[in-house]
Amino acid sequence: MSDVQQLTQHLSRIDGRGYKAYKQIRGSYEFPDFNLYIDHVQGDPFALPSKVRIRVDQKHAQIPGGLWPNSVRLAALEDFIARAVRQAVQDLVSPKKGSGKSGLIFIDAGRQEVLERTAVVIKEDWVEARLQVGLPAAGRRILGKQATVMLCQEIPEIVDQALKWENLDHKQCRAFVECVENQEAIRRKLDEFSLVAFVANGAVLPRESGISDRPLSGDQVVSFRAPESLEITIEVPNQLPTGKTMIQGLGIPKGVTLIVGGGYHGKSTLLKALEKCVYAHIPGDGREYVITTR
Repeated sequence: MSDVQQLTQHLSRIDGRGYKAYKQIRGSYEFPDFNLYIDHVQGDPFALPSKVRIRVDQKHAQIPGGLWPNSVRLAALEDFIARAVRQAVQDLVSPKKGSGKSGLIFIDAGRQEVLERTAVVIKEDWVEARLQVGLPAAGRRILGKQATVMLCQEIPEIVDQALKWENLDHKQCRAFVECVENQEAIRRKLDEFSLVAFVANGAVLPRESGISDRPLSGDQVVSFRAPESLEITIEVPNQLPTGKTMIQGLGIPKGVTLIVGGGYHGKSTLLKALEKCVYAHIPGDGREYVITTR
């Protein structure tokens, strides 16, 4: 395995050469507190970005094992860290550096849903983030100095901000993982209650626009409230924001359910929420405690 100094020297040597010379940097590089793997190098600045992995040993990452004792918590934690990496990219990576996709650093961190992804992988011995990196060029000539900044300066800064427990928001991370675990616990209980779906009291179902999946905000928002005849209570494993472990809401029973109401009374809004909520959602989405069977 080469080291960061060798990577810097290599980028300096190919500076100004044709873009295909970037193929020479494919390989693995040892940094002081992580390893960089350049698995695939794009053949052109306008092609799909290069594929890069960052692997941090747990002695440096120090992600608490108690946060992920089961598969649900692990998927939630990996999702949270992927979002932290994306935020670090937004905070630390300078604007576009050249032609095509030059300067791009991207991670598939998702949007409102929490899903099992391959963007971040957590193991007992290490944490790994998988990125797409647009190696910089002017036209089709290598910009070696800018590539050095990306790979040897910006990526280490991303590692420090997003892949080390000491620099993550511990409270926010635990709340994220516990929220997802609560959602899956409710999903498992739906059969026990002979339900196909659950909609918590206080849920915010409407979205900010027809092309956005983010929640509507402001004084015009009407939060959900279940009719007393259909209201049920479900226990969850972790404390809710209220400090309780019992949640109330609408239980939709198995069978045929008819939803009626006047125009703009929220019928379609409810149905769309139920459609989306076969997946867990991030805290603050408004639908994080709207749960549908799979």
